[in-house]
Amino acid sequence: MRPYYQDDFVTLYHGRAQDVLPHLPKADAIVTDPPYAETSLQWDRWAEGWPALAGEVANQMWCFGSTRMFMERAADFEGWHLSQDIVWEKHNGSNAFADRFRRIHELALHFYRGNWRDIYKEPQFSHEATARSLRRKSRPTQWGGMGPSTYTSEDGGPKLMESVIYARSCHGYAVNETQKPEAIVAPLIQYSVPPGGLVVDCFAGSGTTLAVARKTGRRSIGIELREDQCQRIVERLSQRELPDA
Repeated sequence: MRPYYQDDFVTLYHGRAQDVLPHLPKADAIVTDPPYAETSLQWDRWAEGWPALAGEVANQMWCFGSTRMFMERAADFEGWHLSQDIVWEKHNGSNAFADRFRRIHELALHFYRGNWRDIYKEPQFSHEATARSLRRKSRPTQWGGMGPSTYTSEDGGPKLMESVIYARSCHGYAVNETQKPEAIVAPLIQYSVPPGGLVVDCFAGSGTTLAVARKTGRRSIGIELREDQCQRIVERLSQRELPDA
């Protein structure tokens, strides 16, 4: 296959995920935002069979989606084990239904294959702790015999990142209908892909996964069906930032 774009960190293919995935090398993780297939818009079409093909490329995957999408497409994720879920809290809502709660979040589910102990994972921390304390206590009984836990924190110190992550959406500068901000993609990549490792995005969209991977010293492969989006990704990547690591 001939890449649509390639540099030292990024390779981008123009085509269908189902056609490109079988030809990719093994990666550390998939981080992707597929079409949810919840509207009648032409671009919002589910790519049949892609989760199984993704499982041949990497043994862990972060997949954005809605509860409806994951429930309706549950059979497509057969063979994947659900590890955890992240809630992306946005600063604005995305639905216009006056008879429902205003929806200001999306989900990112973490799946894996094989043995959990073999999955690369680097817990993420923020620097927003406030308590000045040291305490030791036994874990709740329902957690089993995991031993005591120790909590240390001081103002501005490290704090294990929580599963609800606030990040402003890309309103006002998005070049894709469902563009994700770098602030929500970065911790997912850094958790599941070691520095210098490889991440694959099956639905590259605006290229956020590719841009974040390059900034943090990871390699990436993106697949995008729409050529106009491929061109926008190239334009975005042409504004080169040096990797942080």
